[in-house]
Amino acid sequence: MDIFQDWESNVRSYCRSFPVVFQNAEGPYLYSESGKRYLDFFAGAGALNYGHNHKYIKDRVLSYFQSDNVLHALDMHTSAKRHFMENFVNHILLQRNLHYKIQFCGPTGTNAVEAALKLARRVKKRSGIFSFDGGFHGMSLGALAVSSNMESRNAAGVPLTHVSFMPYFDQKNKSSAGLEFMDQILTDSHSGVEKPAAIIFETVQAEGGVNVASTEWMQRLRELCNKHDVLLICDDIQVGCFRTGPFFSFERANVVPDLVTLSKSISGLGFPMSLVLMKPELDTWMPGEHTGTFRGNQLAFVGADAAIDLANEIGIESIVKANETFLDEFLHERIGSLSEKMHVRGVGMIWGIDVSEVGGPRLAKRVTDMCFEKGLIVERAGRQDTVIKLLPPLTIEPNLLEEGCQIIRESVAKCI
Repeated sequence: MDIFQDWESNVRSYCRSFPVVFQNAEGPYLYSESGKRYLDFFAGAGALNYGHNHKYIKDRVLSYFQSDNVLHALDMHTSAKRHFMENFVNHILLQRNLHYKIQFCGPTGTNAVEAALKLARRVKKRSGIFSFDGGFHGMSLGALAVSSNMESRNAAGVPLTHVSFMPYFDQKNKSSAGLEFMDQILTDSHSGVEKPAAIIFETVQAEGGVNVASTEWMQRLRELCNKHDVLLICDDIQVGCFRTGPFFSFERANVVPDLVTLSKSISGLGFPMSLVLMKPELDTWMPGEHTGTFRGNQLAFVGADAAIDLANEIGIESIVKANETFLDEFLHERIGSLSEKMHVRGVGMIWGIDVSEVGGPRLAKRVTDMCFEKGLIVERAGRQDTVIKLLPPLTIEPNLLEEGCQIIRESVAKCI
């Protein structure tokens, strides 16, 4: 471990929570150099919806890699990009009656957010953006400006401006008062708040503590944007790609955002890749106005193409639905019942156990540390890291899903 401690920057984070050296990975498991096996309920922060090294996807990538195909091409046309686009358009977009144009950004989710914000401001010729408390959208300056975590924001070193934060859907009271407040200030010519170019939101605030917006709230948000001529940006980077059941997390509300950002699991194996989807009339970019050296990650295209085929073959939406039913029942009945002050919430295969009213951050850390000792990787999220966040691979076997949940229950029961 000395090489990491002596030479790697202090900015490293996840390795502090999981202090071993990992060497191998397969399916829902990570293996340390010592050979210990860990069940992974972290899944690369949502980048590994199909688990580690899924054979179906990996075989396609290896076949491409071994055939001297193009590996780097900037944004030039390639066969790998064409295959992915045809598959994505035909089996994801058109099946949902969506007609988004596709922008390939720099390979990180934060770059997709940057591009979406730039385009919204360009189209509407307004500089302001509305975001929500609890939201997280990335660590580059533009994306950080629409993220609410003050610890992250303070690291920017410069003012993060042109963003107004609004109340997110109230988890406790199931209230949409924040939308009424937004409508009021956008209607009132004396509110002192200028109309924004766009509102950016997550249907589930993952890093914010697994805060789940209701379908009614999302529908009212869409109506509010229509009413005030404001673009709606959905950040689907962590909870898209079937994480909540359907491919897009906003499908459950039957709304259509103006722009959508995708990254993380879109590439199938965790390769860097990100997209902005935009309604055709919004595609006002001039050539080269938003570029990136690695926006043509060919292996990511191959992996993403294979992931779409895999999802169709195995019926991923039905699998997620069945797992959602199990998680809902187990977490509420077996874990939430341990304390009336402990709150469980989630959708699909992203769930949170909120211990902020029980033992706070100390309890959350004790639980996740004990889980790690027992061979389960699970992270903390939310305000002061008081939410135990479950993010298992979508393809995990039911018995292993139950095994991981049982480890969490035993750890909570012992630590509470």
